[in-house]
Amino acid sequence: MDTLEAIRTRRAIRAYDPDHRISDAELRTLLAAARMAPSAFNVQHCRFVVVKDPALRRELRKVAWDQPHVTDASVLIVLCADRDAWKEDPARYFNGAPDAVKRQMAETITRYYEGREWVQQDETMRSCGLAAQTLMLAATAMGYQSCPMDGFDYEAVGKLVNLPPNHVVAMFVVIGKGTQEALPRVGKLPDSEVILTDRFPPR
Repeated sequence: MDTLEAIRTRRAIRAYDPDHRISDAELRTLLAAARMAPSAFNVQHCRFVVVKDPALRRELRKVAWDQPHVTDASVLIVLCADRDAWKEDPARYFNGAPDAVKRQMAETITRYYEGREWVQQDETMRSCGLAAQTLMLAATAMGYQSCPMDGFDYEAVGKLVNLPPNHVVAMFVVIGKGTQEALPRVGKLPDSEVILTDRFPPR
């Protein structure tokens, strides 16, 4: 599928065929695509928790407002991020580059993140957002439907997936065979309100 067509046709679908199965090969393709999403300094904050245990999915549904797509979609991914990825041997994010480049980038990463907790947190959300959109566009290109989700108890989800310290949960992404058509797009703001040239107008 053409990239622009995938962007145009991707919609958030909330009803899925619970009997449909995505193959292991398709799942690997989806995750490989998601891992191509950019991250600041190539730090690769994202952690993709692919929930396959039906009992765990039922428990996650309970803390996600009992939304049926948590259990009915073929794939449920809890998209998390390591807030401390920047300080975990940062030179490894440039393995394959010349040693001088590795050293320089490791020093730059440390300077950028150290002592800036708000940046560490913000980068996890930016990375997860980029990865989630890439994942959903890949699903659309493969003929599947998807939905990003944040309607759940974050603390309860963290406990259920055994979230490590200094990690955060960003969102769920479900993928599968949708059983409903997307509702018409509504409420689109005019371009003049959301697309600006150079700067915001004076108030």
